[in-house]
Amino acid sequence: MGLLQVSVIFLLSLITMTLAEPPGCKIRITDRGLEMLKTETKKFVEEELSNITMPEMRGEEGRFQYTIKDVKITELNLTSDLRFQPDVGLLFEVQNSSITLNFQRRILYWLFYDEGAINASAEGVNIFTVLHLTKDQEGRLKISNVTCDASIAKMRARFSGTLGRVYDLIGAFLTTGMRFLLNKQICPALNHAALVLVNQLLETIPVRTEVDSYVGIDYSLLSDPVVTETSLDMDFRGMFYNLKNENEVLVNYAMNPIVREYDRMIYLALSEFFFDSGLFSYFKGGLFQMQIANERMPKDLEMLLRTTYLGTIMMLNPALMEHPLSLELEVTSPPRSTIKTSGANVAVSCNVKVLVLPPGKPAVQLSSMTMEGKFNAKVSMKGKRLAIHLDLRRFKIYSNQSALESLALIPLQGPLKTMLQISVVPLINNYIKRGVQIPLPDGIDFIEEVVEYHNGYIIVGANLHFRTGLREIIERKLSGETDNSI
Repeated sequence: MGLLQVSVIFLLSLITMTLAEPPGCKIRITDRGLEMLKTETKKFVEEELSNITMPEMRGEEGRFQYTIKDVKITELNLTSDLRFQPDVGLLFEVQNSSITLNFQRRILYWLFYDEGAINASAEGVNIFTVLHLTKDQEGRLKISNVTCDASIAKMRARFSGTLGRVYDLIGAFLTTGMRFLLNKQICPALNHAALVLVNQLLETIPVRTEVDSYVGIDYSLLSDPVVTETSLDMDFRGMFYNLKNENEVLVNYAMNPIVREYDRMIYLALSEFFFDSGLFSYFKGGLFQMQIANERMPKDLEMLLRTTYLGTIMMLNPALMEHPLSLELEVTSPPRSTIKTSGANVAVSCNVKVLVLPPGKPAVQLSSMTMEGKFNAKVSMKGKRLAIHLDLRRFKIYSNQSALESLALIPLQGPLKTMLQISVVPLINNYIKRGVQIPLPDGIDFIEEVVEYHNGYIIVGANLHFRTGLREIIERKLSGETDNSI
């Protein structure tokens, strides 16, 4: 019975793994990438702690009556570290650091009254903060919880004024209270910074957004991020969809990209499904149709078409010889991509019709043929936009009517290929050159990227660059501004 139970559990696990949706897009952030974030994180935390406000303190100690107010943090000397916390998220730690404060005093001692400024310093400041990273219901990366512990070893105050020596007598009492109040403010400030402000930053990562008027892209996380001591790995759906029918999508049967490298700050892996879903969505959106006629028709090609179909025109109606010709191209099935170590290509099959366009009358079809083409696809990155440049490499046409007509079309192959390279391919490249944004927050770009081709997927390894600070990015998000570089 025990063996049977084990077998059933094993089979269920195997079925679950088989049915799990593979990612079309993966991102790995390495400890080198985290190293670059340390400076920005430290600066951001210092700004948050500098904004700490503390309530006014009033009290009595013997014959002393005192009021402490207008407490301001004037300087922070933080020795900090940011690293991955395996299976959880990120750890931000501050050790043996100091915080300098300034506040206003008001003292009444018998008949003596005095007021002025006091400078104090908190020493031996230690902060241990863990950010728990998860996937929310929308598939967005977010900080779901913060574990924080802060302590201050001691606090010193430097009194000035005529009663400076007298104040030293109650200095320990005042600084103990100040240390308690300051210590209570640190973790709430960091909790707010993470759960509210940093999550605002993470909301700038696109999850489901429009690419253009035809398609959108879905970058929702498929699972919680996987965190180890050296990396943060995220699996995204990485799927395009047709805006007119968002439920008509391609099923992902592609292989799961495998990222083994750690040398760069960040790695982006994209499977064939990522590209195929885009081609599928554009096909369903009706984008892959084109008519070449009049001024868009090269004169040499038009002359060749007239010569090739002279007999057909004369049999139909000799008067048609005076009217312009047209080529109509319509892709008949979704193009498919193939990625190998040698590079990437896209295979396209389309129907080509040769037509005569008599003015004021319906077009007259002279021929219908099938064109098969193969494009080399070069993938590139700029900032955080992924772009593709196509180059026609293989091309052939054959008749849909007879083998004899296919032989007659052989002279057309060279001119048609040239026409595609000169007229059609540049139009496609001009349309797709803007590219599509990858799932990164505003203000962070890829630099020094290297594209590697593997069997079934590509990997883009790069370093990261902050165009602006975390504070500026968050403030722009709160104000509703968008990243103009996107």
